[in-house]
Amino acid sequence: MTCGNCRRDIADNSNFCYLCGARQHAWPQGSAPAAKRLMRSVVDCKIAGVCGGIAEYLEIDSTLVRVIWVLLVLMPVPVVPAFIGYFVAWLVMPKAPYPMPAAPPPASAPHSAQPA
Repeated sequence: MTCGNCRRDIADNSNFCYLCGARQHAWPQGSAPAAKRLMRSVVDCKIAGVCGGIAEYLEIDSTLVRVIWVLLVLMPVPVVPAFIGYFVAWLVMPKAPYPMPAAPPPASAPHSAQPA
């Protein structure tokens, strides 16, 4: 799949381009959208990819999910449940597959020198 913003190859059925951050709206030709699964992100991860995976599943920015999680940890009552919740999600959520590497650009033909 190619990003509509930066025109680089990204993983099929990505909601966001992990190179420039642009939201992807069109599905690749000839493929239907796959069933949504909650998985830990391998391209948008800081610790274990839990917040990145939740953000991809909910189709929102991962920074927003991380800020909400930090706010839950900083509140006096849900400190322990927030840590336990993250740890349980780390154990339970499967890891997403790695995206396919981008194909190298084709080699260009050498330019012939023109006489002056």
